[in-house]
Amino acid sequence: MKKRIAVYPGTFDPITNGHLDIIERGLKLFDGLVVAIAESPVKEPLFTVDERIKMAKDAVKKYKNVEVESFDCLLIDYLHKRKAHVIVRGLRVISDFEYEFQMALTNRKLASDIETVFMMTAEGYAYLSSRFIKEIARLGGRFDCFVPPNVAKMVKEKF
Repeated sequence: MKKRIAVYPGTFDPITNGHLDIIERGLKLFDGLVVAIAESPVKEPLFTVDERIKMAKDAVKKYKNVEVESFDCLLIDYLHKRKAHVIVRGLRVISDFEYEFQMALTNRKLASDIETVFMMTAEGYAYLSSRFIKEIARLGGRFDCFVPPNVAKMVKEKF
């Protein structure tokens, strides 16, 4: 039987406990998950792609069916390269849905063989974003409870 591999794309700048929740729950639906870290120079990430890969790999090492790698092409091209047909996206609030819905429809138009699966975040993470983590850290606040310990260490080193 063919393995069902899904791709969970994002900038993961940095990866949060909310991302890990989606990964863990996604593994209940798919045989494997690829955390695909977008290079995203337009977003001007705080961390380099190599740093984001390191943080993500350390954070997911307990999951045997999760791979972490970067990509710098159209997401649908990356999925085709990986022979994957499912994109996993987490939704926190209504405003996420509008953007993600547009992206899913665009991807479907460009590649009808790829489906997008939306997963609602656990209610405990609905407010959480990488942007907030960076802002809290920049202002000297406590953010350790929102990220894995390895990520907290790297964020603290940045600031």
